Amino acid sequence: MMLKKLLIVLLIAVLATSTAYVLLLLNVKEGASTDRIAINGIVEFTEQNWGALRVNEYEDTPYDFAIIDATGALLYQTKTGIAVTVNEAINNRDTLIDIVVDDQHVGKVIINNDYNHVFLKLKQQFSLVFMVSILMLFLLCLAFILYLDRTIFRPFSKMQFFARHIAKGDLNTPLEMDPHHMFGAFTESFDMMREELAAARHSEYLANKSKKELVASLSHDIKTPVSSIKAITELMLLSATNDKIERQLNTLYSKADQIDHLVTDMFHATMEELNELQVKVTDEYSSILATFIENSNYYEKITPEPIPECIISVDPLRLQQVIDNVVNNSYKYAGTSIKVVFDIREGFLEVDIMDYGSGVPDEELPLLFNKFFRGTGAETQSGSGLGLYISRFMMRKMHGDIVCINRQDGFTVKLLIPLAGKS
Repeated sequence: MMLKKLLIVLLIAVLATSTAYVLLLLNVKEGASTDRIAINGIVEFTEQNWGALRVNEYEDTPYDFAIIDATGALLYQTKTGIAVTVNEAINNRDTLIDIVVDDQHVGKVIINNDYNHVFLKLKQQFSLVFMVSILMLFLLCLAFILYLDRTIFRPFSKMQFFARHIAKGDLNTPLEMDPHHMFGAFTESFDMMREELAAARHSEYLANKSKKELVASLSHDIKTPVSSIKAITELMLLSATNDKIERQLNTLYSKADQIDHLVTDMFHATMEELNELQVKVTDEYSSILATFIENSNYYEKITPEPIPECIISVDPLRLQQVIDNVVNNSYKYAGTSIKVVFDIREGFLEVDIMDYGSGVPDEELPLLFNKFFRGTGAETQSGSGLGLYISRFMMRKMHGDIVCINRQDGFTVKLLIPLAGKS
């Protein structure tokens, strides 16, 4: 298609230039023709009036001329500056015509052909045609360059720009398709490639997200019951009756502690993707809290007060993890009995988990929910500083919250569990 247009452009240029020169040659031929009738009229009039020439009778002649007698003397000339002798006429290639009166040569008429003027006029005409031809060729070349720019250079530049974005990993910038240039089909193919790469990358992202979510969820789910196993093992060690059982319990505790450390390391690797953990809220009866508390009461130090009857919006699995984290912290850092108090207030079921330890310094209270933060009282205890951080994350995912409060006689962790139907 492009080659066809190129040939058409060149053909137009050649035809236009050839036509201009042909017209010029036709015009030159017409301009070089001689008016024989006018010349014969001058000669006949001169012969008829020889000896008594009337100058004013020559005013309408189309030619400049001079009349000389047989001796070469000038008798008349239409203007100065033209040839008035035979030698000058020959040099200027003027026309010499004999004047014959009564069969005798009496003089000559020198018709001024003015070849210099004709040559100058011809030169001007050729120059004009040449300039017009050059201008036409320039315009045609300019049009062709613009055509090349629109059909080749700009599309190729767009493809280069597109390729750079693909190389940088930007798959969101489409490559516009234009079927009117030679890269149209390639453009469509490249954009299809971009869409396929974007789809593949999205699929890879979803797969990685799913794997990270699974690892984070499993590692956290494993960590909480492992901590419970360690706590129960410690309790059983206190009542071991012989060395064999004590060794077995120590081995069990050691393996549980090893699993705890491995799971902690695995969980650290996925903490940046914590927001991808799924929390599925459902409506549950408040009586489910009794089961959650009993599951954490392996030291038998928890005393719960009656639970108000209501319907709460929670993820049971995540709420059990939160309660386990809070109770384990009380076991680890306070070591006292635990009292659990319930109250319905402002659309929430408030659950106060209270121990009777020394609490935490007031300046550390705002930091307890920071990732990896461990207070001054936790230096001698194992842990990762993630329990409260994860607990707050999960409570807020359930549209609730968790706060820590120092009391004069201990420490309180308050869970704000939203009631069903609370917007």
